[in-house]
Amino acid sequence: MTRSIFLKSTLAATGLSAAASAAEPAARDYIEIRKYLLKSADKQALLEAYLREAAIPALNRIGVSHVGVFFPEQAEATPVVYVVLRHARLETLAQSADLLSDAALQQAGAAYLDVKAAEPVVERIESWLTRGIDGLATLQSAPKGSRLYQLRIYESHSEKAARKKLEMFTVGELAIFARCGLNAVFFGETLVGPLMPNLTYLLAFADTAAKDAAWNTFRADPEWAKLKTTPGFTDKEIVSRITNLLLVPAPFSQI
Repeated sequence: MTRSIFLKSTLAATGLSAAASAAEPAARDYIEIRKYLLKSADKQALLEAYLREAAIPALNRIGVSHVGVFFPEQAEATPVVYVVLRHARLETLAQSADLLSDAALQQAGAAYLDVKAAEPVVERIESWLTRGIDGLATLQSAPKGSRLYQLRIYESHSEKAARKKLEMFTVGELAIFARCGLNAVFFGETLVGPLMPNLTYLLAFADTAAKDAAWNTFRADPEWAKLKTTPGFTDKEIVSRITNLLLVPAPFSQI
């Protein structure tokens, strides 16, 4: 009998194998959000082509299976493009930093990658990394026909307060969201990035009317009325600022 077989047999006999499996944490996705700050609006087509023809295929090849590309519903003073990436493993986050060595990406993305210093496409790229929370640990598929997305960031005054907001979603708010038509794509505790500590999440809707109807239903929900006034869960105790962004997906977005 080999050592590995002996160990497996011993663990099975003592029940330790099942106990160890039960103790293992559920798999969580790591959701990365990138914010491309464009130099000017006329550069957007070049960035879109790079994402569609070079970056997304390269990311898919290393196991980043869902890459979302979104634009603000209403133009902002500084043109921006948001890219959302699902990492099932942290390894793909590290691998994505090495994609410039991918020959296919270099060829397909040459028009974007080889721009001259005097004619940049982007001013800068900001990024933050989140981890799925209890109750919604992985990226969810948006309902078919979703054409409007809502990216929300809840900042807190301290790490403890931020964890309390996560708890609030876990114990009840996620279920209320689902019941009211607030279709969650992901909920992520931000691990690295700006505005920490914060919770970042993405919702999907068919259109503005569906969004407004869902939020109105949520606000009138009796369980929400009770939860939001529970000591320890009130906004004034755990939320210091909320950022709300309305986004539309690119035709080639995978989310």
